[in-house]
Amino acid sequence: MIRTNELVKVYRTEEVETTALNKVSIEIKAGEFVSIMGPSGCGKSTLLNILGLIDNPSGGEYHFLDHEVSSYSERKRSQLRKNNIGFIFQSFNLIDELTVFENVELPLIYTKVGGSERKKRVEEVLEKMNMMHRRNHFPQQLSGGQQQRVAVARAIVNNPKLILADEPTGNLDSSNGSDVMKTLVHLNNEGATIIMVTHSQYCAEFGNRIIRLLDGQVVTENIVSKQLL
Repeated sequence: MIRTNELVKVYRTEEVETTALNKVSIEIKAGEFVSIMGPSGCGKSTLLNILGLIDNPSGGEYHFLDHEVSSYSERKRSQLRKNNIGFIFQSFNLIDELTVFENVELPLIYTKVGGSERKKRVEEVLEKMNMMHRRNHFPQQLSGGQQQRVAVARAIVNNPKLILADEPTGNLDSSNGSDVMKTLVHLNNEGATIIMVTHSQYCAEFGNRIIRLLDGQVVTENIVSKQLL
């Protein structure tokens, strides 16, 4: 599904040049659950943004679903992204002015799904996340764990081939964090490919492989025994 070859990302200002990624080569197969770890500033989020087609690399190759996408325009990246990738963020990134239902519905509007089909899919995914009873609430009326369940619902409502999770448990207590990890494992068992950035060794071991970054480079790749649910 994903292959990078000597991926480089350099940020430049008038005075400073910072190399965020330095010749990163990885391969992720469909159906894998891969955790990416490393200290702050090691390039984890930069790599996730490139894999999620939010940003372009400065050099190297990125192959996604048999497309070499490293030089794609924003328009082409956007088209590929909205049809194939779901995002889960640490800060939830819900829109305060929209209800739970409307937040989850947004990706379907972007992909021009019809009204009746949108309603059906949103209700199905809210039932799956045990959030139907909150469908008319606004994000600020929810607990952190509930907001993250809504964010997961929004990420999966389009049945994406790839789910990217950036510190999905970072703002949650241990109980709610555990619930999110169980949900990700369940989605992976249903066939979704998941790439998760995390600082937590415990969370990382819910995946089947851990990639560690340091100073913008891959330093280790290990297959792990999955945490038991």
